[in-house]
Amino acid sequence: MSEQPIKVDILIAGGGIAGLATALGLARGGRRSHVLERAPEFGEVGAGIQLAPNALAALDSLGVIDKVLKDAVHPERKVYIDAVTGETIGTIDLGPAFVERYGYPYVVAHRVDLHAALLEGCRESGLVDLENDQEVVSAVNQPDGTVLVTTASGQQYLADAVVGADGVRSNLRKSIVDDELVPSKYVAYRGTVPIELVGEDVTSSPAVLCWLGPNMHLIQYPLREGRIYNNVAVFKSDTYSPDHENWGTPEELDARFAVCCETVRNAGKYLSRDIRWPMYDREPAETFVDDRVALIGDAAHAMLQYLAQGGAQSLDDSIAMADALLSDEDEASAFQAYQDKRLTHVGNIQRLARVAGELFHIEGIGRELRNFSFKDHQPDDYANLDWMFMPLAKAPAERSYPV
Repeated sequence: MSEQPIKVDILIAGGGIAGLATALGLARGGRRSHVLERAPEFGEVGAGIQLAPNALAALDSLGVIDKVLKDAVHPERKVYIDAVTGETIGTIDLGPAFVERYGYPYVVAHRVDLHAALLEGCRESGLVDLENDQEVVSAVNQPDGTVLVTTASGQQYLADAVVGADGVRSNLRKSIVDDELVPSKYVAYRGTVPIELVGEDVTSSPAVLCWLGPNMHLIQYPLREGRIYNNVAVFKSDTYSPDHENWGTPEELDARFAVCCETVRNAGKYLSRDIRWPMYDREPAETFVDDRVALIGDAAHAMLQYLAQGGAQSLDDSIAMADALLSDEDEASAFQAYQDKRLTHVGNIQRLARVAGELFHIEGIGRELRNFSFKDHQPDDYANLDWMFMPLAKAPAERSYPV
């Protein structure tokens, strides 16, 4: 450990999707950055990720879209199904009309492949310094206009500006936003299996299947050119407690899914039972910025997964952040411009994600009303998706949000 702080230009705390995308965006504009990742190696966990047109537009501008699309799957439709009866209740057509409207398709990819493409782009740029085993614990603005960054190991850095991309449990958020994670009481189990193990009834044509049931749902879609099948089961735990971790067990999973149709029940055997993913979000923040320190991605706006926009919004953040820093030599001013572009928009997505979760998981007569209302939706009616899916370059300055 050096006695004097290491001097860097832009320091990025976190080497996940948001952090690497920001670094790559800066590199493509000729600006160097230094990425600190707390894990021993740069990598990604999880399995599938849904990438709407706004995400693909971001990846295109970063020069890595071809790498991501290489093994991605282009689903023909997104289908909403009643998990109890097996009845289709709504469909979104993701075919040519969808692509023409947004300029990009809707694809599903493996998170590892997405992260690897961003990491490779950063390494090839020659302008991104990547450092592992360094967890950023604080970033303090200094009187001279720099930021003093300290890691858990005691190493210090002196940066012109700091981008906090350190995830849902962000250390840097603590000095900018006084809040706590909000537990949803829901938990997810994930699993991928060879496509041959899945019945033809769900693999006859590539689709994202969203099985909606009382206090639960199941998402299924093919990955890696259709070689494997991704399954994500989400359910509400009746034994949730903030005082212990013994909630959301596999036994609860089976009990919750017992009321579902055979196809959904059968999906239980595709899930890995040794890892569970408790689901948290945060209240929308009133600011992402403290002078020369700014938050992006989950550190800024952790959201529930029900709109499948967490990764896409992180990529949009990164494009907006890189554009701001490349357009304004004053980093503090650039951070404000980034915030002005993103704060309201992502806050609305956080709010709507919660509403979507309630709609997915509604019980009793509410479930019947939901199914009935879904039937009126036309598969090629995208009007209510424009505000969320439209690429940044095509999105209007004033977006019209669903009520």
